[in-house]
Amino acid sequence: METAMAEQEIGTKLKWLWLAVLVIAIDLGTKAMATAMLDYGDPVPVMPMFNLTLLHNTGAAFSFLAEAAGWQRWFFVTLALVVSSVLVYWLRNLQRHETWTAVAIVLILGGALGNVYDRVVHGYVVDFLHFYWQNWHFPAFNLADTAITIGAAMMILDIFRKPADADGNAERSK
Repeated sequence: METAMAEQEIGTKLKWLWLAVLVIAIDLGTKAMATAMLDYGDPVPVMPMFNLTLLHNTGAAFSFLAEAAGWQRWFFVTLALVVSSVLVYWLRNLQRHETWTAVAIVLILGGALGNVYDRVVHGYVVDFLHFYWQNWHFPAFNLADTAITIGAAMMILDIFRKPADADGNAERSK
């Protein structure tokens, strides 16, 4: 009977894929707006310490490998698609009570696929959120990057949460 219940629970977290689709839609929509409304590299002040600045990133986080000869585009596309496949497999195999992990996974998945779209279609990722403090500038980023960061932070926080036993009680430390 336990095996039947466990099999019935597998795949229940796939219902969270709607959140990944929402992340992709909002990300691509804001990137399209930024591209249409902003001039490349021209900061538009929004508030102290924050500008909208349209930039194109051919590399990864913090422009890692941006100056490479072009091979990095397909490397990052392939890497993101492999990681996305692993994330969907992981999501499919989560237990019913693992909602926090499911949300973290789909945030990362949605962000990764939003950036993959840019790499495939444009050859670069559109960034436009630009924070700074005096002469220090944080690398520009987009909403896909934000979703990935939030999802990763949720996973890190999950490591520090106490695991639950089968009865739903917090496991006592020895």
